[in-house]
Amino acid sequence: MNKTLVAALLAGSTMIVLACDAGSGAATERNAAEAAASGTADFIEGQVKGPDGAPEAGVWVIAETSSLDTPYRKIVVTDDAGRFVIPELPEADYKVWVRGYGLADSSRVAAERGGMLDLVAEPAASEQAAAAIYPANYWLSLMELPEPKADWSNYFKLGCQLCHQMGSAMTRHFGREQLDEGLKKASYMDVTANGLGREVLLDVMADWSGRINAGEVPPQPPRPTGAARNVVITQWDWGDGFAYVHDLVATDKRDPNRYPNGRLFGVDIGNDRVLTLDPINHRADMIDVPTRDGFDTPWCEQTYQPLGSDDVIDVGLGSLGCPAEGGETPFHGRYHNPANPHNPMLDDTGRVWLTTQIRREWGQDLPEFCKDDPVIAENYHHRQLGWYDPEHGEFELIDTCYGTHHLQFDTDGVLWTSGDSHVIGWFDPSRYDPERPETLAQAQGWSELVVDSNGDGEADTALEGFIYGMNPALSDGSVWISQPGGAPGAPLDFRGRISRYDPERDRHEAYIAPRPAAGPRGLDVDSNGIVWVAFGGSGHLGRFDRSQCQQHWGLGEQCPEGWTLYRSPGPQMRSGDAPEQRQSADFHYYLWVDLFGTLGMGDNLIILNGTGSDSLLAFDPESEAFTVIRVPYPLNTFTRLLDGRIDDPDAGWKGRALWFNNALDPVLHSEHPSSYVGKVQMRPDPLAR
Repeated sequence: MNKTLVAALLAGSTMIVLACDAGSGAATERNAAEAAASGTADFIEGQVKGPDGAPEAGVWVIAETSSLDTPYRKIVVTDDAGRFVIPELPEADYKVWVRGYGLADSSRVAAERGGMLDLVAEPAASEQAAAAIYPANYWLSLMELPEPKADWSNYFKLGCQLCHQMGSAMTRHFGREQLDEGLKKASYMDVTANGLGREVLLDVMADWSGRINAGEVPPQPPRPTGAARNVVITQWDWGDGFAYVHDLVATDKRDPNRYPNGRLFGVDIGNDRVLTLDPINHRADMIDVPTRDGFDTPWCEQTYQPLGSDDVIDVGLGSLGCPAEGGETPFHGRYHNPANPHNPMLDDTGRVWLTTQIRREWGQDLPEFCKDDPVIAENYHHRQLGWYDPEHGEFELIDTCYGTHHLQFDTDGVLWTSGDSHVIGWFDPSRYDPERPETLAQAQGWSELVVDSNGDGEADTALEGFIYGMNPALSDGSVWISQPGGAPGAPLDFRGRISRYDPERDRHEAYIAPRPAAGPRGLDVDSNGIVWVAFGGSGHLGRFDRSQCQQHWGLGEQCPEGWTLYRSPGPQMRSGDAPEQRQSADFHYYLWVDLFGTLGMGDNLIILNGTGSDSLLAFDPESEAFTVIRVPYPLNTFTRLLDGRIDDPDAGWKGRALWFNNALDPVLHSEHPSSYVGKVQMRPDPLAR
């Protein structure tokens, strides 16, 4: 689909701005009185109606400005009467407009703080025009799946949606030949296509695109209702047009009151940068991440040589700018990322820790003390550790024996990491002194993932597979991990598993969720020791209660009674299976447990990434109900790691927030081609200011 057509579908009617009288009712009078009493007016309010004068409930009103140091947007939802209040706006010149399901996007009109607007929004000109703003998962649900349907869709989502939002305008309009050429633009895409069965994939996507190009549209999503109308979403751009921003951090997860109103930190995995945002002064910056000893090989060109071997193996990740053989790309070499940093995390001293590559991955480059362990010496491990000291603007790079990916602190200050395919690793900062090299070995440790398969009390079976999600349980000191594709089975079997590690006993346990759950990715543990899992393949939220298990030893199938599965809201894939076996069309990149109620919806709220649906899905464990927090603009919001911070515990909803970032790869696929930081606040009602 060309840019002109996309723009035409997203374009809409004009929005009429009139002098507003008392039509907004008691809430307007209350806000006006409060503003007069305080001498401030940091909000814009008004009402949205259709051409017939009927109120438009559950539509989004968006205020945006480019007059601050970085582009800034704030989004709210109208109430039953179509009324809205956009609160806490910094002084700037704003454009305000409306987006809503069933409507044409309105024109942007000038507005100032204190303004009162009556806005008129027109219906969309056609079903196709209305559907242009539907979330990607609605479009993806139109895809006809090949056999074996469930396993194929698991692989498709876990492979393709690692970087792209499948179903977005940039993915759903290609012909077969164009798609075949496009898959070669990045070698990782090409490998994934071959794993799915290239001809099968091309047939499936050509049929899907053909029907969409001929006019087929998904059903209209519901407009926000209930608590979903109380949200305030604030966005600040950061990075540049090629920033591949992977995760952010706002505070120390163990204490969300740390660093109130402070800078947020993210990592640009594609360009080796730490990104920062000052949300008070609306300023974004970028800081280069170093490597050691001049190491400068981009990730897609990296190699591995096993210790004592003459073989050199290609291990690079070929994403943007790294085409497959015979492929072409206009962005060759655009991601120059030898460090490819990942997953920042703040400690209790203000340092920003990250997993980052500091050297070659060759076995001979391991620290000498690592080579004594054959599990380490004989296998491949990617990334090491580092920290950034914001106070002094300095990096410290730390070599590790094991690979790293995600990282998290336990209650004792020990840093646990995922990212290896054989061991779980940890690093104790209190035992490390950069001025004393011998402390490097003293500060780190690891344990091979080996379980007791037969109940004789002896660990006897190694469970290899990339360790992706990871979190220590603050309740009992155990550490939980996920392996998205580690379960035995057919090539397309992505059931995966989660595992528990007991550091006191040096014991591992493995658990596999019953079907249809597949592809466990993000994993977190609530304050009661319940494990929550984002199943990226099948589109489920999983709850695992180990206390319900009759047996803990085994290869993973031994405790189906510990699992409860919740299929995420939204359309389902056309799998043809029984209703209870169907899979969500959404993709859940990660999840996060709000241990301390930073969003204001209660402690232990589960926030599941709606990575395929432009949303964050808030799950209440008590009511077992989801609240869909939709991000309507820009389309193709691709969320990864989340964080929550309390800036002022006495300020009610204004003093607490959930933070996320848009991390689509490449971000130029987005409706607004820039990464951004997102802040979600939950008001008591849609008109609170």
